[in-house]
Amino acid sequence: MALVVKNFLILQNSYIKPVITLNLLHPIESIPIQTWKFNSEPVIRIGRSGDNDVILYSSVVSRYHVELHRHSQYWEIVNIGANGTYINDQQIDSERVQNEMIIRLATAGPKLQILLDGSEAITPSLRDIVTAKPTSPNNPTSPTRPTDDRPTIMSRK
Repeated sequence: MALVVKNFLILQNSYIKPVITLNLLHPIESIPIQTWKFNSEPVIRIGRSGDNDVILYSSVVSRYHVELHRHSQYWEIVNIGANGTYINDQQIDSERVQNEMIIRLATAGPKLQILLDGSEAITPSLRDIVTAKPTSPNNPTSPTRPTDDRPTIMSRK
């Protein structure tokens, strides 16, 4: 049995499904390294200042950089930062949020993935594994496997 109350789904065990999830993505691998979940906030504030809902300590992030506004049927992202907010390398002032949208704060700042209705993100590496075709030793197009399990150490330049 489920009961819908003010756009929230309440199940028998009283679990409230999150309305929106934000994932801070690793700058190189694009995998989530930190997650925030919100259930009922009409506005979510993101920036460097300590009174934001999501605080990102980066010199390119404004004290008050971006807001997510909940409307009755959708979420809207609104840039309020001096360094801009980007979707697909295009600077935006405001934009309707799409599930799994990735925004970047400033031209080279942190990336956030936005998930709607508590949906789960599939990281690119996991997506590749799930959709990869089976390989066989006789198939010359099979990807090569690593020779050992040791991590690769990369130096910073």
